[in-house]
Parts: sequence; structure tokens; C-alpha cells
Amino acid sequence: METADRTTPRTEPAHLDHPRNQRAFGRTKALVAVYGALAAAVLGTVVIRALTGQPVTSFMWGRSAGVLASAAVTYWLTVLAARGARWAYLRVRIISVVMPVAIIAVDLIPGVCPPWFALMQATCALAIAATAFVVNGSGLRAAFPKTR
Repeated sequence: METADRTTPRTEPAHLDHPRNQRAFGRTKALVAVYGALAAAVLGTVVIRALTGQPVTSFMWGRSAGVLASAAVTYWLTVLAARGARWAYLRVRIISVVMPVAIIAVDLIPGVCPPWFALMQATCALAIAATAFVVNGSGLRAAFPKTR
């Protein structure tokens, strides 16, 4: 009876060199970059409002910095996934589905944030939600088959 060698990591990515998958990762990187740029715009707006004496809450500081940090981590994971790291691909899939829901759900709580902030955050959510459609497509899922 043979046993599977579970100590050796899979080194060759399956079909990642296919042009369709390369385009998908290109779109994913672009969408995550847009997500990051929008998140930076939100944080920049919070900074400008604070510097001009307009009311800014600690929630707005933390939330806008956290979304920007998640964009940086998501981009890093996307780069690793494009190089064949299945674990990174799975995390990008999870982040791209969970983050939009988390952003919108918290913004819908009455009184948590002003409408302008919620609208800017919702724009970020749209960018990362679009990523979910790309990374959960059949081509990329086939490129990262489940291991035993």
C-alpha cells in the first residue's frame, strides 16, 4: 500500500502559464490596485478633513487605514498566487468575497459613519467585489486544483 508524500510541496503550478489565466491575474492585480488607490483616497480624505478641523472619528481613522492595509496584503497575495502559490490564491478568493460584505455591512449600521465616508468605502467594496468574480472563475480554479 502506497502512502502519499505530504511533506513535499507542490512546486509546479498547473496551467498558470495559460494566456487566459495570465490575463485573469492581470485583471485581478489591476482591480486590487484600484481597491488600494480608492482606499488611499479615503484615508487621504480623512487626513485632509482632520487637518482642516472637520470632525473625524477614531473609527474613520482605523477603518480607512485597515482597508488600505488589506489592499496591500491582497495585492501581495495576488502576486504570490500568480506565481503559483495555492495558499495565496485561496486567501485572495476569501478576501475578495468577505471584504465587500464586511465593508457594506458595517457602513449600514446607523450612526457609525457619515454618509460621505460610507459612500467612499462602498466604492472600495465595489472594486474588491469585482475581483471576486475574476478569481472565482473556472479558469483560475482549475489552475489550482485541490490537493489530496
